[in-house]
Amino acid sequence: MSSERYQVVIVGAGLVGSAAALALGRQGLRVALIERQPPAQPDAVWDTRIYAISPASQRFLERTRAWQRMDAGRLQPVYRMDVRGDTSGAIRLDAYEAGVSHLATIVESGRLQHALWQALQADGNVALHCPAAIASLERGESRTRLTLADGTQLETELLVGADGAASRIRDWAGLGSKLTPYGQSGVVANFECERPHRGTAFQWFFDHDILAWLPLGGPGGNQMSMVWSAPAARADELVALDAAALAESVRAAGHDALGALHLLTPAAAFPLRLNRVEAVVAPGVALIGDAAHGVHPLSGQGVNLGFGDAEALVGVLAEYRKSNCGDVRVLQRYARARAEPVQRMQALTHGLHHLFASEQAGWLRNTGMAWLNRLPPLKAALVREAMA
Repeated sequence: MSSERYQVVIVGAGLVGSAAALALGRQGLRVALIERQPPAQPDAVWDTRIYAISPASQRFLERTRAWQRMDAGRLQPVYRMDVRGDTSGAIRLDAYEAGVSHLATIVESGRLQHALWQALQADGNVALHCPAAIASLERGESRTRLTLADGTQLETELLVGADGAASRIRDWAGLGSKLTPYGQSGVVANFECERPHRGTAFQWFFDHDILAWLPLGGPGGNQMSMVWSAPAARADELVALDAAALAESVRAAGHDALGALHLLTPAAAFPLRLNRVEAVVAPGVALIGDAAHGVHPLSGQGVNLGFGDAEALVGVLAEYRKSNCGDVRVLQRYARARAEPVQRMQALTHGLHHLFASEQAGWLRNTGMAWLNRLPPLKAALVREAMA
């Protein structure tokens, strides 16, 4: 049986894999994308998986022509961030003060995934294999052969693992990883608020817990998405509460910042883990997104790191398009480009997790917040770093 031949085959059509495929196809590379099943069609219900897309990620998505397919009425720019400790500590970041239009844009995962899928179907530069499953992988001298469950064979110079935290491609390539559970879960739910959020994101740090409220779009400007990181037992208690009790608990923990709350979507919980991958490239293989790293959600930067991976890989392959895309010397340039921002974010979120989870560190975190809030130049620098 003859094989379809590509320069790049991406396994996993999630947000990062789909964006990478679109961007590579627009660079004129021969690209295929493999996914087990197409994304669900979005409905009117607000998605509980919410992301804060940085301006840098937004610009990348605009270049793929996927961002333009998003429903503008469901997008919510973040103009301010109000971060508070458990006593008097607080940091207030403001887009206007930093000289930028907005700090981030809140999007629903399902709607962004649907926009990317629509762009892939309309683009014509990417060969979509969906629904499809990989039956076998075989590494040759300069190419990898994939056999799909339906017998289709593909050969590629570069195999990209965009298949998530439990990446099969990472395991097949022998790229080890170390998973560190935090012993916490993230509880997510959406609420209608008594008062409008006015484009403000809130975050509170307590002993052991971190609570975030992210503003959602919509005509009333009075809906928000909650992420409550708490010890696993506490998270289970929150999920077990009825709608009224959960709404009251969230309102009280947020110091009544938006008035009375009404639950819109049932609460769900997911375990929080740090994932450190020993290497993100090997001959003929590269990892991106959650296959390459995992960070604590307190930073809200996980998906932005993934888009940064995709953009960096596209840039390297476009620059060395005359080389074999699987040449490890080329791929090492991608690895070096991503090492520092990923390690910095992992160290930052891991350190902050331990700082804010410690009862003994209460004075330090609150004093540090109050001190930082009095230094506008440093706050502006923080904003620019988060947007990069």
